[in-house]
Amino acid sequence: MSGTRLAEPVKQPTMGRAVANILKGSAGNLIEWYDLYVYAAFSSYFASSFFNGKDPAQAQIDAYLTFALTFLMRPVGSWFFGRFADRRGRRAALTLSVSLMGLGSLLVAVLPTVAQIGVWATVLMYASRLLQGFSVGGEYGTSATYMSEAAVSGKRGFFSSFQYVTLVGGQVLALLTLVILQQTLGEQAIHDWGWRIPFFIGAAASLLVLWLRRTMDETITVEQREAIHTADGPQPGTLKLLFTRHWKQFLVVVFFTMGGTCAFYLYTTYILSYMNNVSHIPKAQTSVINFWALLLFMLIQPLFGWLSDRIGRRTLLIVFGVLGTVFTWPIMSTLATVHDPVPAFLLMVAALLIVVNYTSVNAIMKAELFPSSVRALGVGLGYAVANSLFGGTTPLIGEWLSAQGHKEWLFTYVTITIALSLVVYIFFLPKDRPEDLD
Repeated sequence: MSGTRLAEPVKQPTMGRAVANILKGSAGNLIEWYDLYVYAAFSSYFASSFFNGKDPAQAQIDAYLTFALTFLMRPVGSWFFGRFADRRGRRAALTLSVSLMGLGSLLVAVLPTVAQIGVWATVLMYASRLLQGFSVGGEYGTSATYMSEAAVSGKRGFFSSFQYVTLVGGQVLALLTLVILQQTLGEQAIHDWGWRIPFFIGAAASLLVLWLRRTMDETITVEQREAIHTADGPQPGTLKLLFTRHWKQFLVVVFFTMGGTCAFYLYTTYILSYMNNVSHIPKAQTSVINFWALLLFMLIQPLFGWLSDRIGRRTLLIVFGVLGTVFTWPIMSTLATVHDPVPAFLLMVAALLIVVNYTSVNAIMKAELFPSSVRALGVGLGYAVANSLFGGTTPLIGEWLSAQGHKEWLFTYVTITIALSLVVYIFFLPKDRPEDLD
């Protein structure tokens, strides 16, 4: 590991330098998540071109299955990029991850359909999603680590909340692209070829972000890097170190994430299909509903991050756990009976006001559980395992249960996962946050 030399980081960054680094990291995070979620936003338009073209409902289920497959690659990506980031530096890992994400988007943008190359179109679609799942698997843990380390002490909750500002911002941009194309091209043109446009946009934006990320400051000190070669015992960034000395924190991250990720994907991803197929609200209206609700959700992340610096991360997580357990069923069952866009919007906003208590603080809370030698790996892999098992499968489970006539079973499933995470928040998280990250 001696071939790459890290730039000397600023151990106590000034406010201006911290803001610059957070913005550069956030820009990459934004495009990473745009590239990921544009697939979900446009899946109803291209599903029949790559999956079961004779049965639209089955084609949509297959499209969500492919979306879920990206989550199977997240643990692999988290292991690879977590090890890479803990040993070679956060900046190098973040630069590589956005490069691979752009490549995956370009592949989808130019991919021939089943009508043109047969089953190979489906296979290549799977390959593109697996590549992007691998990339995003590394993005979460590394960016969460970078933002927490680059932040000014005492304001880490505020700065780290920008991870979900950009994560949700990626969804907002994907929906904005969808709304613009719906208003300019029309439904048929999007079905025929317009769905390729957002993937070209993502690939092009990745090139810009690649340059931005190469100018970020490194947050691993030279002393920490040199310690890699001199420390006794398991080496930094390895599974051996994680599972021999920090396995308890790893399990906490998995069960900590379980309820939050199910709620997040329920209310930000699956809800679009739910409003279309269950509430029977037209696609053009649901796109607008989701856009404005997610824009508000994005903007309030820093407010709750700032609040966590004052009242504690654990307090907000407990609020999420209690409200999520109590109100998931009422919100979703009521939404099933709503056919007007205004009350549907209000119900979605109510749900997201609950979820923000999790999203705004979860990254920094996880980062604070691990030392720098295994932080990117511990945060990323724990998050990826929980997302693979729970979050990424939520839209698929919801679509399948709805097709079987049991849509309410999904509400029960999500409620149980939130309740189990609440137990972790109450009994297994530290009550006091550290003043500084080591």
